[in-house]
Amino acid sequence: MAPLADGGWGWSSQQASFPYMITIIMFSVGVLIGGRVQDKIGPRWVTTVGGAMVGLGMIISGLVGENHFGIVMGYGVVTGLGIGFGYGSVLPASLKWFHAGKKGLIGGLVLGGFGLASVHYAFITAGLLERFGISDTMLYIGIAVTVISVIIAQFVKNPSPEFVPAPPKKAKQAAAKKPAVDVNWNEMLKTRRFYMIFVLFVFTCTMGLMFIGNMATIARDQAGIENAAILISVVAVMNALGRVIAGQTSDRIGRNNTLLIIIVLQMLNMVGFIFYNNVFLITFGFIMVGLCFGGFLALFPAVTADQYGLKNYGVNYGIVYLAFGVGGVAAPMVAAYLYDLHGTFRYTYIICAVITACMIGLNFFLKRDIDKAEALKAEASEA
Repeated sequence: MAPLADGGWGWSSQQASFPYMITIIMFSVGVLIGGRVQDKIGPRWVTTVGGAMVGLGMIISGLVGENHFGIVMGYGVVTGLGIGFGYGSVLPASLKWFHAGKKGLIGGLVLGGFGLASVHYAFITAGLLERFGISDTMLYIGIAVTVISVIIAQFVKNPSPEFVPAPPKKAKQAAAKKPAVDVNWNEMLKTRRFYMIFVLFVFTCTMGLMFIGNMATIARDQAGIENAAILISVVAVMNALGRVIAGQTSDRIGRNNTLLIIIVLQMLNMVGFIFYNNVFLITFGFIMVGLCFGGFLALFPAVTADQYGLKNYGVNYGIVYLAFGVGGVAAPMVAAYLYDLHGTFRYTYIICAVITACMIGLNFFLKRDIDKAEALKAEASEA
């Protein structure tokens, strides 16, 4: 939405950012709705509708011109819901094709592809904007997305009920000892660990979006970088890479252990941002932000699947993913307010460092609760 404020339609920063904020909210709602529906009817039609809605929202945005309400409804509501439908149906289907011992890796690969979209879209959009302007760019992208996504959606499906994925060699013995679990959303909400997972996710999204939403300003103020386009693309790539690395690592050393490592790295990085004052250090800092934020986003789908199973995964993870919407609303507003008040992001860095410290403690209690729940399941399966 930056072109709307910078030399495009002359919108204020607040006007230009509002459709994006609505997109984040509707995206998280769409994950819940799409996940719930795909649990009932399967992922193909939900993905098809989602892809069509993404394109339709862009087409509407292209046709309404400078109408702010039209952009909010088209891009914010319709496209946001469509993205959520696709996200909420493709991920559960992907996990069902592979053994539980690969949840982290498969989730990381799927979400890594999702994260990489911003890289090629950035270059395509920049070229189209320069040649055709804002409205026509939205229109052309909308048409292309509709055609491509609807076609690809026809290949998204669940395995047959009889399908049993082969376990990884190292996972065979562990999988045999671990009892299966399938919990519906009502039962999930009765567990303490759900609320710990949800709060951890809120903290994660708040911290990550505080930085990503203000990346260009931070780069300009602290390192004199006037054009942050390349830096934004680097962060997008690191975000995708972090999802794959964290997912695979968590399959090997456990979700909580991987989460702890990422939290500590991010906390050190938050403190470091207070002192990052040149191009090299700012670039390093944002590379770490991308890797850690991507790693966080890969872990929560796997944790949800571990704790509550795949049968009702769509709606269960959809509820967990509402945390992204909460963080998406709060984060940019808090960071922008503190910057306007003090003229620096120093206080944002301090808040983020405190958040990560709280996350370390919460992760400890989550691990203890998970260990206790698994012990109870093991006793019940032996009885």
